[in-house]
Amino acid sequence: MTDGAVIQPAHVLVAADKFKGSLTAVQVAERVTAGLKRVVPGLAVESLPVADGGDGTVAAAVAAGFERREVRVRGPLGEPLTAAYALRDGTAVVEMAEASGLQHLPAGVFAPLTSTTYGSGELLRAALDAGARTIVFGVGGSATTDGGAGMLAALGARFLDAAGDPVGPGGGPLRDLASADLSGLDPRFKDVDLVLASDVDNPLTGPKGAPSVYGPQKGASLEDVATLDAALAHYASVLEASVGPKAAEYALSPGAGAAGGIGYGALVCLGASFRAGIEVMLDVLGFAAALERATLVITGEGSLDEQTLHGKAPAGVAAAARARNIEVVAVCGRLALRPEALGRAGIRRAYALTELEPDAARSMSQAGPLLERVAENIARDFLR
Repeated sequence: MTDGAVIQPAHVLVAADKFKGSLTAVQVAERVTAGLKRVVPGLAVESLPVADGGDGTVAAAVAAGFERREVRVRGPLGEPLTAAYALRDGTAVVEMAEASGLQHLPAGVFAPLTSTTYGSGELLRAALDAGARTIVFGVGGSATTDGGAGMLAALGARFLDAAGDPVGPGGGPLRDLASADLSGLDPRFKDVDLVLASDVDNPLTGPKGAPSVYGPQKGASLEDVATLDAALAHYASVLEASVGPKAAEYALSPGAGAAGGIGYGALVCLGASFRAGIEVMLDVLGFAAALERATLVITGEGSLDEQTLHGKAPAGVAAAARARNIEVVAVCGRLALRPEALGRAGIRRAYALTELEPDAARSMSQAGPLLERVAENIARDFLR
């Protein structure tokens, strides 16, 4: 028997996230399935692409049977674009990156002070219009740091300067904010269960806040970070005049700093509740039922590293499978975790594409065929 061999499973569940920049979660599942079946023809393989609330969340929901709905919204620079959300049986999955994500910025172009979440608000409104009673709001991959002010403006809030004029888009102009009129906010949120799904537990401001930790990824200079941090702190103080002490309390809450502070806007003004993104998505996607049928689970993402252990999809999948004593192996593009760390996370063994192709650029460009070869190795090690 080969190293790691176990009793041949009757049913394999492939529940992996995307390999960012190479393969979508759906493509990962397809390639793994193809490799497994090349070695074990007729093997029962079930695919359940997963996501943790960031980009790819809507695609995972659609793959699980949700209906894809498309809407014209404003992008992060104010340009019109088509964004999608997913809907099934009164539950909507809304991914803020669909409207306000970094992928909508032209190559090499950033707008850390002026990019807006307005389109994310338009997506939420579309979900309400479609009759959603529960909205899973996946936040991550944003181009924005506006505290959700754009989102709230799209939903009826007014953010005014000392002259009574609307402040400009983005986080930078919030430094000129004099008053926040929330009386026009869409009242339907009072009757909707809005779940903020994120793998980020940062507060709104400060050394661990949205501008300091994530601003540089969005093109913010040190000066921009300082401007945004001060502007968001001022924004929270102005909101306190409108909604009371909870505005300051929520600024310190886990998830307030998610996606450039859009988490804060959702928590303080829309009545959202915060949950770990992967936990929410596993519930929504029907992972528990799929797990009951599985005797081996294959999870993974582009890079298995320390971040994986803190709320990313593979860690959530592995934890759920371990609770049911189901063996888990992982696939990845790059592996930066030692075997003992994988074991503590509930992952028996990890297979990296770089083991087959050490050159990172070629590994990414040939990710599909390489992943099939990795899956063949898994089949030989665990299914024969």
